Amino acid sequence: MKRFVVFIIVLLGMVSWGCTKYETETTDLKDSLERNVSDINSALSYISTTSGYQMLSAGSSAYKCEEDLDSSDSISLEDIAGIYDFKPDLVHYLMFFIPYRLFEKTGESELMVVNMPHKLVFHPDYLHNINPFDTLLENNFTISASDYHCYYSLDNKFDYKLKADFTLDAVDIGSIDVTTGANPESGFSYSSEYAFDENFKISVGFLSGDSTVSSFTLKQDDEILMRETMTRVWRDSDEKEVSYVLTIGNIDLVRETGSEGIMVYLDGVLQENAGVVIEDTTYYGVSILYERDILLTFDDGTTAELGEMLKPAKKALTIIVDSLHSMNFATYVVNYIAACIYFHC
Repeated sequence: MKRFVVFIIVLLGMVSWGCTKYETETTDLKDSLERNVSDINSALSYISTTSGYQMLSAGSSAYKCEEDLDSSDSISLEDIAGIYDFKPDLVHYLMFFIPYRLFEKTGESELMVVNMPHKLVFHPDYLHNINPFDTLLENNFTISASDYHCYYSLDNKFDYKLKADFTLDAVDIGSIDVTTGANPESGFSYSSEYAFDENFKISVGFLSGDSTVSSFTLKQDDEILMRETMTRVWRDSDEKEVSYVLTIGNIDLVRETGSEGIMVYLDGVLQENAGVVIEDTTYYGVSILYERDILLTFDDGTTAELGEMLKPAKKALTIIVDSLHSMNFATYVVNYIAACIYFHC
């Protein structure tokens, strides 16, 4: 319960119901919502055209860091630091479950710098099933990891860190920052963020323990365009939602256990006459990105469905959020490369 109390304190700071959130003069709730949703849709329209989006939305093969480690083992940045070029040797390998020798060390570095064909990153199945006769692969994609650690043991302890930049044809296409950990005492937690062009960032977070907290955030620079945070606790052998906060620009929609209805704040000011209805079609889809919709009623009697307004952004945003929650790129690409280097170079 201590962790839940701490989270609520942090959450109140996160939503920041103060007048400093936006420097622009506020009009009314309806105009602000339309402007903020337009910003979100425009942001995802741009992000969905980037190489970073293409990379995160790629498919993945069944591979995890721990599958190539002993019952209690680790790979750290010191173990794999250096400059490596893709140069596969598909004959020599240590054991059946060890990745093939795909890289050759070509230089020294305090980072893990990997030069490889972009095809293997944007289509990870090719990375896991190398075609030895494909001679047209150019090492035009670079991963530069400045932080990496993967620790795993069979007693349910896990600790992982990845911080890396990416370039395609020598052009910066973004960076990723992942931290996750688990042990029987403190539970499981992770945070994952990808920084795109134009200073757009999408991040996710998860924390399990006395309570379960799940969130995602879309930002440009330090301005929050959209954030959703859900908190659940176990009561009477069932998981109950005790807090839901959705931020759309300078608008906060807040539902707390014990409060009367759903509160709407515009620049930190409670909108007494705003009507809000949350509609869930399934229990497990209680997110605005999935099966949750929110109906707002404004002072003039008109209404707006957030799910419909955000429809242009939802598909791309859902793909990125799902990818960051599952940590597909870190798991199926970077970890596989790290294991290749660790066991062969």
